[in-house]
Amino acid sequence: MSSSFSLDRSGPASINGLIHDEERLQALRRYDILDTAPEPAFDRITRLAAHLIDAPAALVNFVDRDRQWFKSADGLNTREMARELSFCGHALHGTDILYVPDATQDPRFGDNPLVTGDPWIRFYAGCPLVTAAGHVLGTLCVIDHQPRELDARQMDDLRDLASLVTRDIRTMELALDDELTGLSNRRGFLAMGEQALHVCRRNSMDASLLYLDLDDFKSINDQYGHATGDAMLRRFAVGLDETIRHSDPRARLGGDEFAVLLTGAGPSDANDVLARLHARLSDVGPTDNASPAFAWSAGIAHYDPQRHATIHELLQEADREMYSRKGRLRSLD
Repeated sequence: MSSSFSLDRSGPASINGLIHDEERLQALRRYDILDTAPEPAFDRITRLAAHLIDAPAALVNFVDRDRQWFKSADGLNTREMARELSFCGHALHGTDILYVPDATQDPRFGDNPLVTGDPWIRFYAGCPLVTAAGHVLGTLCVIDHQPRELDARQMDDLRDLASLVTRDIRTMELALDDELTGLSNRRGFLAMGEQALHVCRRNSMDASLLYLDLDDFKSINDQYGHATGDAMLRRFAVGLDETIRHSDPRARLGGDEFAVLLTGAGPSDANDVLARLHARLSDVGPTDNASPAFAWSAGIAHYDPQRHATIHELLQEADREMYSRKGRLRSLD
């Protein structure tokens, strides 16, 4: 088989030309897996991959913005390397095994420092780790210091083992999702929001957090039943998804409370987004004459690195602002 790697450095990587690298990175950050401790489940898989493929090294890795980070590395004494040098960075373009039988014979890899020097890669095979949403987060890969081929059985073994890694990743995803609305839950929002704030801090970018609360929602559940309340929550979540950029973290924090982190958005930008949300969600409510209409309140907190060390402080400030606005509105009734 011939190598099928390619890397387009003129723009962000994509899967089938549709999913851009920034969205993929947001998905990766959401799992909060980078720089975490080794775990036996992943180590067992890399040991088994090295054994079944008869390779000296096997890796479970995730491709960050500028680096390839190893969650598990059997036979390789490092935890990360530059993305621009990594073989696995090329696997972001596909959903099946990509492999190089002899890197020295491939003009795209012949002068790669990983080929001309330690760890002296000759053979590489990597199976992408793909989320349910289609994001390739990294690979399960095997490498060898000698040129070689894979037979059909070994290809199937590598795919099967990669599916076990993907299963574990998707289990993590379920733990970060709100089952009712499909948005992130509080845990998922805090994980991805913390990473997004880190990017904003590093690049001196603005950020604003919207804290949203459905008014008098308990009385709606009490009067109309939880099935009606659940339907309204789902419709509210759809409105958020249709209004907010896909790259901005959003979540149902619990009950009738939602949050959105707007990256690169200052005060005027956040107010514009809030106006669009009001316009889009103004019809959320009655599905028939017997269903209730409802209103919602919002608080905005603008990111200040001096005051907001973590996403928690920003969330708390937006929460306080939301309840302050709600109180002022009630005093006018």
